[in-house]
Amino acid sequence: MNRDSQLTLPPAPNLIGAIRSGFDAIANHVILILFPIALDLFLWTGPRLKLTGLIKTTSDQLFKVYSLQDPGMAELIQPVQEAWTVIAEQFNLLALLRTYPVGITSLLVSQLPLSSPFGILASWEIGSFGGAFIAFILIAIAGIALGTFYFQAIAQAAIDGNISWGQALERWPRASLQMVYLAIMWFVLLIFITIPGSFLLSLLLLSGVSYGQCALLIFVGIVFWLILPLVFSPHGIVMNQNNFFTSLKVSVKLTRRTLPTTVLFVLAIFLLSKGLDILWLVPSETSWLLIVGILGHAFVTTALIASSFVYYRDALRWMREMVRSRNIKTI
Repeated sequence: MNRDSQLTLPPAPNLIGAIRSGFDAIANHVILILFPIALDLFLWTGPRLKLTGLIKTTSDQLFKVYSLQDPGMAELIQPVQEAWTVIAEQFNLLALLRTYPVGITSLLVSQLPLSSPFGILASWEIGSFGGAFIAFILIAIAGIALGTFYFQAIAQAAIDGNISWGQALERWPRASLQMVYLAIMWFVLLIFITIPGSFLLSLLLLSGVSYGQCALLIFVGIVFWLILPLVFSPHGIVMNQNNFFTSLKVSVKLTRRTLPTTVLFVLAIFLLSKGLDILWLVPSETSWLLIVGILGHAFVTTALIASSFVYYRDALRWMREMVRSRNIKTI
């Protein structure tokens, strides 16, 4: 019997198996859903940090400049100006506690409620750009740090079958620092993608509705294709204690070698999460029934993150065995 025939490869990463394992892991460690529950309850009933004055002043000045340059544009930009007014009223800077690419999941971060069953929420206004910038940095760092600890606990539950809070705390500072570096890299990359892309998209939207819709779909597809190789970049930091650059390289290599399965896996998680969010958000922000949606969202999203760690482990093991088998065959 030759050497090649004795070599047994692990099974390829399985989408359904990973999702099932992730849900089983969180069902056995349901305490982990307290992280997103706490964040949603805070955004729902806690105080709001507002930038209403800054946003309104800045948008009014910009729209005034456009109107002076071309008086005929006043009617066209009025709906946009009204939309910015709504954004200024609803925006809550504390929603930045839900950070990317790692962070505690939240149902209400997309809603930014103005009231709760207790009535209108208390709010604090930030009146300067300097204060807003400092608050942005501090809240984002806090969100990344909390999200890193959340991911560490999920990874332990999904991969090890138990949670070691002491080990998670020990690894937390270094992992959080690497996540900050990773978040900065993601932010810079998104700027390079969205700024020229938004400019081209605006030109196409002005050319006609049909062209604009096609352009929007193409733009979203391009962004998805560029971001996809980075989707597992936080996993190497959390699971293998890699630095952000090594984890990034491994994520790109893994995604390239498992592209069809990984695309299906990411789409399945996205559609399952966003599809159920429609159901969770049926109750109004003043109804106590929204708690049911918060609980359901917390369990599902935490389980889906656990599934991603299971998938990452299986895909990484399969990729390494494939590389090793090819090296053996070339000997």
